[in-house]
Amino acid sequence: MTRQTLVLRYSAFAVIATLANLATQRAVLPLGDTGAVFAVAVGAGTIVGLFVKYLLDKRWIFHDRETGLRNHGHKFSLYTAMGVVTTAIFWSTETAFWLIWHTDVMRELGAVIGLTIGYVVKYNLDRRFVFTDQRLKAAS
Repeated sequence: MTRQTLVLRYSAFAVIATLANLATQRAVLPLGDTGAVFAVAVGAGTIVGLFVKYLLDKRWIFHDRETGLRNHGHKFSLYTAMGVVTTAIFWSTETAFWLIWHTDVMRELGAVIGLTIGYVVKYNLDRRFVFTDQRLKAAS
């Protein structure tokens, strides 16, 4: 895959996962305007976005065709672990925008900025630590 194709594909998948994340948040936020509801919305959105992005990345970015619960469980665990740092970037940016401006538009802008930065970092972590077997097979 060319670098341009990789960047376009990865960017499109990041947009899809971001939209899934924000749609999940929008579904939860009407339940109330407390800090607890906000935390649940951000957490639920993160889980949905993570799962969507994992499935797309595994198949279309890293060309990992391995199947089975054990394989998926192991890789998804590593994928999730790599996402801890990037999730902190996303959550802190989104929360900072919410605390500063107290509007949904600015909260979502903070989420998009945080997710963008996080996805760039995450790709490099996933390539190095999660989908290593596919890279090694391609090099042989």
